Amino acid sequence: VKLFSLLEKAWSGSPVQFAWQKTLGNFLAVTGGDRAVKIFDRHGQKRNEISLPGNCVAMDWDKDGDTLAIITDKSSAIILWDANTNKTSQVDSGMRDAMSFLLWSRVGTLLAVGTTKGNLLIYNRQTSRKIPVLGKHTKRITCGCWSTENLLALGGEDKMITISNQEGDTIRQTSVSSDPSDMQFSVMKTDERISTRESTVSVVVGKKTLFLFNLNDPDNPIDLKFQQPYGSIVTYRWYGDGYIMIGFSRGCFVVISTHIREIGQEIFQAHNHKDNLSSIAISQSLNKAASCGDNCIKIHDLSDLREMYAIINLDDENKGMLTLAWTDDGQLLAVSTRRGSLHVFLTKLPILGHACSTRIAYLTSLLEVTIANHVERELPVTVSVEVEPSFVAIGVYHLAVGMNNRAWFYALGENNVKKLKDVEYLGTVASMHLNSDYAAALFEGKVQLHMIESEGLDAQEERETRLFPADDDKYRILCHALTSDFLIYGTDTGVIHYFYIEDWQYVNEYRHPVSVRKIFPDPNGTRLAFIDDKSDGFVYCPVNDRLYEIPDFSPTIKGILWENWPMDKGVFVAFDDDKVYTYVFHKDAIQGSKIILAGGTEVPFSHKPLLLYNGELTCQTQSGKTNNIYLSTHSFLGNLKDFGPNELTQMLSQTLMLKRFSEAWEVCRLLNDQSGWNELAKACLHHMEVDFAIRVYRTFGNAGMVMSLEQIKGIEDHNLLAGHLAMFTSDFNLAQDHYLASSCPIAALEMRKDLQHWDSALQLAKRLAPDQIPFISKEYAMQLEFTGDYINALAHYEKGITGNNKEHDEACLAGVAQMSIRMGDIRRGVNQAIKHPSRLLKRDCGAILESMKQFSEAAQLYEKGQYYDKAASVYIRCKNWAKVGELLPHVSSPKIHLQYAKAKEADGRYKEAVIAYEHAKQWDSVIRLYLDHLNNPEKAVNIVRETQSLDGAKMVARFFLQLGDYGSAIQFLVMSKCNNEAFTLAQQHNKMEIYADIISSESTTNEDYQSIALYFEGEKKHFQAGKFFLLCGQYGRALKHFMKSPSTEDNLAIEMAIETVGRAKDEALTNQLIDYLMGESDGMPKDAKYLFRLYMALKQYREAARTAIIIAREEQCSGNYRNAHDVLFSMYSELKTQKIKIPSEMATNLMILHSYILVKTHVRRGDHMKGARMLIRVANNISKFPSHIVPILTSAVIECHRAGLKNSAFSFAAMLMRPEYRNKIDLKYKKKIEAMVRRPDTTETEEPTTACPYCAFQLPECELLCPGCKNNLPYCIATGRHMVRDDWTVCPHCDFPALYSEFKNMLQTENICPMCSERINIVHLKKINDCTEYLKSEDGDQ
Repeated sequence: VKLFSLLEKAWSGSPVQFAWQKTLGNFLAVTGGDRAVKIFDRHGQKRNEISLPGNCVAMDWDKDGDTLAIITDKSSAIILWDANTNKTSQVDSGMRDAMSFLLWSRVGTLLAVGTTKGNLLIYNRQTSRKIPVLGKHTKRITCGCWSTENLLALGGEDKMITISNQEGDTIRQTSVSSDPSDMQFSVMKTDERISTRESTVSVVVGKKTLFLFNLNDPDNPIDLKFQQPYGSIVTYRWYGDGYIMIGFSRGCFVVISTHIREIGQEIFQAHNHKDNLSSIAISQSLNKAASCGDNCIKIHDLSDLREMYAIINLDDENKGMLTLAWTDDGQLLAVSTRRGSLHVFLTKLPILGHACSTRIAYLTSLLEVTIANHVERELPVTVSVEVEPSFVAIGVYHLAVGMNNRAWFYALGENNVKKLKDVEYLGTVASMHLNSDYAAALFEGKVQLHMIESEGLDAQEERETRLFPADDDKYRILCHALTSDFLIYGTDTGVIHYFYIEDWQYVNEYRHPVSVRKIFPDPNGTRLAFIDDKSDGFVYCPVNDRLYEIPDFSPTIKGILWENWPMDKGVFVAFDDDKVYTYVFHKDAIQGSKIILAGGTEVPFSHKPLLLYNGELTCQTQSGKTNNIYLSTHSFLGNLKDFGPNELTQMLSQTLMLKRFSEAWEVCRLLNDQSGWNELAKACLHHMEVDFAIRVYRTFGNAGMVMSLEQIKGIEDHNLLAGHLAMFTSDFNLAQDHYLASSCPIAALEMRKDLQHWDSALQLAKRLAPDQIPFISKEYAMQLEFTGDYINALAHYEKGITGNNKEHDEACLAGVAQMSIRMGDIRRGVNQAIKHPSRLLKRDCGAILESMKQFSEAAQLYEKGQYYDKAASVYIRCKNWAKVGELLPHVSSPKIHLQYAKAKEADGRYKEAVIAYEHAKQWDSVIRLYLDHLNNPEKAVNIVRETQSLDGAKMVARFFLQLGDYGSAIQFLVMSKCNNEAFTLAQQHNKMEIYADIISSESTTNEDYQSIALYFEGEKKHFQAGKFFLLCGQYGRALKHFMKSPSTEDNLAIEMAIETVGRAKDEALTNQLIDYLMGESDGMPKDAKYLFRLYMALKQYREAARTAIIIAREEQCSGNYRNAHDVLFSMYSELKTQKIKIPSEMATNLMILHSYILVKTHVRRGDHMKGARMLIRVANNISKFPSHIVPILTSAVIECHRAGLKNSAFSFAAMLMRPEYRNKIDLKYKKKIEAMVRRPDTTETEEPTTACPYCAFQLPECELLCPGCKNNLPYCIATGRHMVRDDWTVCPHCDFPALYSEFKNMLQTENICPMCSERINIVHLKKINDCTEYLKSEDGDQ
């Protein structure tokens, strides 16, 4: 911020020199080409003007800024101006030649003055002693510097550098190659880094090189040269840890290190100005460096030089800059220009600011305060003030600024600010606070409370003002605060007082062990954070007089801000220079109220927090601006959709810490993860937010919790509610504490009982419900018994007996019985158990006794409890066989029967032993006894057959072998899986057929079959050999034997040969068999049906079909019509299954044969019309029935005559009259038929028509070829008529179609299918509504 500019006429066109007052920086001495030095204050007001006898050559302020010394070119006097008295004085230098150089010491009151001839004067201002040193140099002294040890280094035009002590004696000197300038003392860094003494003089030589001269090593000076393009060295500054910043004329500045290892190395280089650079300045207190050149100033941060902190452009300065200098405190930066002007900038402001609710006031310039309220979106208002304030305070309607003991009050209007008054206090004001009516100022341990505007209010006198503490109180006030209702202050005795302004009296006080340093009330004044003398932080609640320590409270903390956002009541931040810590005060938590640290946020350099609003921290910066920082603990306030699950999980924990449940809800919705909802629900319980918890549990479907919470929702007793919630979160001890403090302490007992914490429950019951003690004692005893503490368990069982609760007392007595036995009091225990009605108790006590090896008592109890198996087994253990025998009928366990059986067998009582073995299902032992001792082989054989016992079979086989019954022996050997022994036996005794029969009915291995086959092969029994070769998969050998075996009635060998070839799928074998069947090998062709079977076995269906047609034809010729029909039908079905096209010849033949077969059925049922129609069809194809032509035609004539088809009867009768048939007619009918032919009657009943299933053309119902669509029509297997769409069914077995109504009718008397001869239950017949798929397949078949 530019503070002011100076442009005096007298200076115009000449370069301006200036010097800031050292230390304080309150004055600026300026001189131009006008023979005067003007002195300005820091606001640009001229304070004095010192006229000079000539032009000013040099001026310099002493170290404290008290005295300004000036020398001129025309006079030998040194002019001194005193800043404190504003007086000018002169000292005569006593020098003959003109003065050229002037410099005050950095530590004492010494002033060094050099002349154009090389002489030197050291003047001590304090003692007024002058030390002239003549001939220090031989030519003009041009530059010099003092060290902190008061050594004086000088350089002159004689190209020498001298080092003198304060007496003026030269202690070192050296020559340089060119004119020296800009000389400075510094600490040079060596490797040891031990020296902190200024032992190095640096000087620019000939504008080109930097010369470093170490006093401790005068023979090795260092000469640093720089790159040509930089131009000449304008100026340089030491800073930091041995670094030098050098400005070059062509606009660059370079930083080099003087550490011995990297000396002269460029650390940083920036081309700051395009054309030239005229000056650089460094402020250690600001940690900033500035360079000026062309017409701008650039400011860098020393901690990171790449960071450009600010750029100041001076557009009207066309002639360029001259010099640049900071005040010692870094607040002001002055720059002079070549055209004779001077500009002063404010670079650092005192950070003064104050906030009242969301309004803030802060210093924006030395004499300007800005009031802003960005939360309420008010425009900022600036107020010009009269003095540089040292404090500001903002209230609801007022602003106060002040310094020392004065304060100026301003009233804040709508958009203007009006000065009200100024007030003087009795001491320097340290701080001030305002509320709507009052101001409170703290000074020198007192607080003055007074009205801001007393006019207008007819206030009572004593309410105008009051001074705290009252005179007789001896404490000092260290801090204070003013809320809308209270003045609160803390004292050095550790008391915090609340003064209620309304009633004008004290209302509360809290005593702290140590003094209270700072206090910070929250916006309502209901909570107060304070920092005490030990730098510990606390929050005090005056409402209930409770104090809470702030955890992890850093001792460096400077202040505390409460959250101003109305929803976040318990959040506050504590801040120090680098960090802000967010804390949350959890008031209603089930663990009780407490404060937690939620997290920390880094704060940029020199930011002072002023206001906290919804996680946004408004800070004030050194440059008089504000900057907003978002707390890291409130990162969830951004746009949540931009974050991934990891960040969201972190945000969830933040929202829960800050009790921001609705934001947490949003985060959970995005995370959509069970554990997130769980966390949220737990936190709601933790903070006693029951309604919200119900909402959350409902969302992720935890019905149990919802119901539990709904039950406790309305509870007003805080402790009872907290107890329930603590119990839900499994913190049972806490729950118990809350319950006991509540109005319903019995809840604690209920909880302990539910948890089965019986010991705790007993303690509680003694206090709360003595009547429950017996019941709890019983439960506790059971728990103790479980853990093995039998002594205490017995005691508690005894305590549990009530005498009036039967079931409960029985349980206790059972416990007493068991515990007595366990403790070794067996008699008491057994008696109790016997007396007790429970069977189970007897069993349990028995088991305990058995484990204690008390067998007789155990068995007695088992028996009493009717546990006969257990009783018997214990009696066996103590060898009491008599008792065992008594109990056996009740015993079901095979193990006990077995033990008993063994005992009886050992005693030789085999009958009893057998019965016991049978009960124990030990069949091998039963068989053994029957064979060896009881001589009852039939029983043994039956048992072997029933149980299939291998060992039993072996025993029986051995028995038969001894008797010489080899057949039975072989049978039982095979049963016992001893095939090799059986085979050998069969071989020896020529019983192989028996063995083979037995073997083939069992599932056996190939080796067994092969060995049998080889045996039969040796015996030349071809059929058997073939059969067993087939079983073991040696098809070639099997076929050979089958073909060799002699033919029998049933031709079994050929059947087997066909099966062999079918299984082998080997072409050579197939051809071999076909040759055999065709009679190629022996000239005897075999029956065609075997060839048909062979083709079927080989799945060669087309060949099979051809063969089938041939076979059918042969059968037909022989008159075996049913056989022919069955061959064709089976072939037809097979082809249909294999989805192979059916030859039309086969389909037609089948249809004609089927029609023939139907005749008998219809005639038998007396349906002559249907019979006649079928006979007409058969007679029309009479050539297919050569051996029965006459009978068929005769029947046709008779049936047609009966059915009234006279014309058809006549035509068939005429056929019969042919000479080759005439003599064969049955004599019964011959006369009638001849009469028919002689007197023909050609009347004929018209055949009804039905629709074609394909094209709906009406055609006679027995016609199977449609003239409309030329399709062969499917026919009904019941009537032989063609099918009709709306009366369709199929045989459930062979899938051939039939007319539903006719078929159903037919099945009333016949119960088999006329096509496939399978039995049909009329229930299974289904009418088919959509017959399209049958028509399709017919299509394909035809």
